[in-house]
Amino acid sequence: MYKSIITLAVLLFIQFSSNAFSEEKAKIGEAAPNFTLTDSYRIAHKLSDFAGKFVVLEWINFDCPFVKKHYDSGNMQKLQKEYTKKDVVWLSICSSAPGKQGHFDNAEINNRIKEHKASPTAYLIDEKGEVGRLYSAKTTPQMFIINQKGVLVYAGAIDDIKSTDISDIEKAKNYVKEALNSLFKGKEINNKTSVPYGCSVKY
Repeated sequence: MYKSIITLAVLLFIQFSSNAFSEEKAKIGEAAPNFTLTDSYRIAHKLSDFAGKFVVLEWINFDCPFVKKHYDSGNMQKLQKEYTKKDVVWLSICSSAPGKQGHFDNAEINNRIKEHKASPTAYLIDEKGEVGRLYSAKTTPQMFIINQKGVLVYAGAIDDIKSTDISDIEKAKNYVKEALNSLFKGKEINNKTSVPYGCSVKY
């Protein structure tokens, strides 16, 4: 009888913990929800493994015209290279479901990364959309920044001009660059949120 009560209590605790985690959503100023995803080389990455570092999450869909704007111009790759050299962890995440735009097999993903000369720390596959929903990712591209204490400090668009026109990149205010530069200087981020633009995430 006693063992049965203990077993029931443990099961209830596990169920409660599981439900609490599944309902947790990313919020600015709070600890970024942890997750584990496998990359295009079948290597698992856990967000908590990068504790003590700045982390950028970039929601991606290579076939989205808004994403193409930033990759065909080299804008996204420039940001990746600039900040990964400063020990920032850059995780590109694809939440496209199988059969939907942006979902590719690993060979195709790695081929496209090579063609674009992209250099994220890893390209993570979220085909069930669990992490995308956890972070309320709505568009591609959509950007999130986590500080060295594991707190979500930016969520929104890459910049302030909502277009697919490459010529707009030079005129735009790049929120990601602005936020990361502020973090490196130990300053407060001016724009902690913005309205993301792009293609809808293909859950």
